[in-house]
Amino acid sequence: AKAVREEVDIGDTLTQEQALRLVGGAPLPAHSVLVDFLLLLYKAYADLYFTYLEINPLVVQGRSVHVLDLAARLDSTAEFLCKLHWGDIEFPPPFGRDAYPEEAYIADLDAKSGASLKLTVINPHGRVWTMVAGGGASVIYSDTICDLGWGHELANYGEYSGAPSESQTFEYAKTILGFMTKEPHPEGKLLIIGGGIANFTNVAATFKGIVRALTEYKHPLLEQNVSIFVRRGGPNYQEGLRVMRDEGAKLGLKMAVFGPETHMTSIVSMALGLRPVPKEKSDPSPAASSLLTRNVSSSASLLFTPNTKAIIWGMQPRAVQGMLDFDQLCSRKEPSVSAMVYPFSGNHKQRFYWGLKEILLPVYKDMAEAVEKHPEADVLVNFASLRSAYEATMEAMSFDKFKVIAIIAEGIPENKTKLLNKRAREKGVTIIGPATVGGIKPGCFKIGNTGGMVDNLVSAKLYRPGSVAYVSRSGGMSNELNNIISRTTNGVYEGVAIGGDRYPGTTFMDHILRYHDDPAVKLIVMLGEIGGVEEYKVCEAVRSGRVFKPVVAWCIGTCAKVFAAEVQFGHAGAYASSEQETALAKNQALREVGVHVPDSFDTLGTMIREVYEQLVGGGFVVPQPERDPPTIPMDYSWAQELGLVRKPTAFMSSICDERGEELLYAGMAISNVFKEDIGIGGVLSLLWFQRRLPTYACKFLEMCLMVTADHGPAVSGAHNTIVTARAGKDLVSSVTAGLLTIGDRFGGALNGAAQQFSEAYESGMIPMEFVNHMRRQHKLILGIGHKVKSLNNPDMRVVLLKDFAKANFPATPLLDYAIEVERITTSKKPNLILNVDGVIATCFVDLLKHSGAFSREEAQEYIEIGSLNGLFVLGRTLGFIGHFLDQKRLKQGLYRHPWDDITYLPHDFNM
Repeated sequence: AKAVREEVDIGDTLTQEQALRLVGGAPLPAHSVLVDFLLLLYKAYADLYFTYLEINPLVVQGRSVHVLDLAARLDSTAEFLCKLHWGDIEFPPPFGRDAYPEEAYIADLDAKSGASLKLTVINPHGRVWTMVAGGGASVIYSDTICDLGWGHELANYGEYSGAPSESQTFEYAKTILGFMTKEPHPEGKLLIIGGGIANFTNVAATFKGIVRALTEYKHPLLEQNVSIFVRRGGPNYQEGLRVMRDEGAKLGLKMAVFGPETHMTSIVSMALGLRPVPKEKSDPSPAASSLLTRNVSSSASLLFTPNTKAIIWGMQPRAVQGMLDFDQLCSRKEPSVSAMVYPFSGNHKQRFYWGLKEILLPVYKDMAEAVEKHPEADVLVNFASLRSAYEATMEAMSFDKFKVIAIIAEGIPENKTKLLNKRAREKGVTIIGPATVGGIKPGCFKIGNTGGMVDNLVSAKLYRPGSVAYVSRSGGMSNELNNIISRTTNGVYEGVAIGGDRYPGTTFMDHILRYHDDPAVKLIVMLGEIGGVEEYKVCEAVRSGRVFKPVVAWCIGTCAKVFAAEVQFGHAGAYASSEQETALAKNQALREVGVHVPDSFDTLGTMIREVYEQLVGGGFVVPQPERDPPTIPMDYSWAQELGLVRKPTAFMSSICDERGEELLYAGMAISNVFKEDIGIGGVLSLLWFQRRLPTYACKFLEMCLMVTADHGPAVSGAHNTIVTARAGKDLVSSVTAGLLTIGDRFGGALNGAAQQFSEAYESGMIPMEFVNHMRRQHKLILGIGHKVKSLNNPDMRVVLLKDFAKANFPATPLLDYAIEVERITTSKKPNLILNVDGVIATCFVDLLKHSGAFSREEAQEYIEIGSLNGLFVLGRTLGFIGHFLDQKRLKQGLYRHPWDDITYLPHDFNM
């Protein structure tokens, strides 16, 4: 029996009538229960964000429905919406294979990162391994390896993209290298580190991560005879290639390094030892020649003009500055950015450069205000995250203002994307994206980060229009197309990346028809991919004659044929659910209707050149003299990144570094701080003294903090903290009030005691001589004396510290000296004991001078610069915080000192 089909529009629900038509062929008694079942099933399908659900067969018994077999696919990007209803869903590896631990590790890394990190192991025994930047580029490299006959040796598929940090790239590269070097191959192995020309990823930063991984795996790479081939372009690629080249030579690795002057996939044929065979040129077919002479409609729909203005959703200063620099390159009279919308702050202005001049662009909290105040803006560039991109775009379409909306975010749930597309069709809005870098029209306008930085905009001649228009799914590959087209033709007229998600807002045909109907476009380039059937609409348009301008096309994903199990490529939409959706079938169909289809991506540039030269030879394209673009000043920060300028720093710091993979305390990674359990004393030894001190020394530092933490509410510091807290002030103010009392009279005796005892001991004075000397000078001996404690009532804090030092320190000469002084002073008064300040000071000096960790000069410097007082300040801060919390907890009101505790002197009192 034929299946019954009912279409339910996105946003609608399955109706009773539709359900009845679906069950019409079932026995009549089962109609009622089946209709109820279908209505509930569709609701669950929509509410829980299924993208596929098949039940076959099911059995009805009375009022019960039994599902005997079911296959379903959830939209993993909807987890943030459905987590409560889904519970703990674990997405399994593709049917027919188990996940390797390395794949699971990269998947976890990807989940914790804003970047995109993917790894699928195809053949762990293969010779050819890839480490590729970009979702589209990763597919193309795999395609080329397979197209050149090495699919059986392809070991892995994967990508790193979305501007991963150096540390993330290091972890990704390390994982691949670790797997790659598990076992040797008798003929050696090949590692292809490739990628297109990045739009915004800092190539140097990612390459430094890869170099770190190569350094870690230097020996297995050498032992297993691994040859490495590198090709990359984009922001700071020169520095990245230099680092890769220099470190490769330093490590002794067999490595060849290339930049954007080399075709992206040329390194594949180099690695495989093959020479690409140039395609023989052929004359254009008579049919093609006659088609070129047809009249073309001049009513093309122009998305962008030299006067296009945009509003940017999101705080994206780098993208905005890139757009303004492009405007300058194109000699625009006014900036293409009118305003920014950022709901997480109030209205304000942001500074940007317009050439050499600084300008202010307004930032609005509400989109409605931005739209009202900037009626000239008809493009929205939406940088909202995947969680808020849907709401931001829907709000934008409610204003009947924007004719183009670019949605940059990747991973918007498919149902949400379908609702966006439906609304856009109703409103007549052109959606570019989701999951796109945007698009560019040389000489007019660029979206966000499209085209990369100024050096790439200039090298790809994107500051003036050419004759070739392209449309691609991949944002990363759009920049590669800019490069290819600029090197093989007179340049790009317009280029759009429609986005890698399953349901882009506009299709290949939407843009191809625009290009076709624009007289300035002479050649159209399409980069399709595996998945979906949109490319067949292009076939039909060419077959019917609707599109008769020459089209060069290639669909990526031809490597899928060699994979034993399903592989999810870099884009959400890049998977084939039928033979018709494969890249091979699409390329063949395009070739059969007369589209120019190369043998592989490796020869795409060659074919574009051949078709363009035919157009020039036929007089359809007349190359124009090249003009030099305006010079755009380089931002100081980027010039510094490239190593072009230098300046003295405002600060110097040697104790802590937060810039790398993880926080470093005096060179020790924070993870090792906890692994080795060095404690608070160990951290102090790193941050205060820039070295690891012995365990007993770290323990002593901790004991000092513990015994100085508090000494009751009556002392001046605690008193001030309490009074300030009761005045309603905050914690920082209250603790600061207490700390400001620390000085010579309160707590400051540590440094003074250390200096007095040290000078006396080192000058050769015997203890009795020192006591007599201080008496003659009418000076107190700091560290001696206590108001409460005495020989008969000893201070246990002193006893604990003294006993610990005697038991654990290598030597305690200054402590012993102070104890002798105490014997003399207590013979006069029993409370002239060695107090906490004195014992800490003398023990600390013994530690500095006899632990072997410091030179004599270093020890003296630490005494002089006040490190001992640091112990009291840090320790007593613990107590001050305690007093603040105590007063707040006790709900104590404003403190007023009682009159009877104040002596009021007459105004004429004279001392």
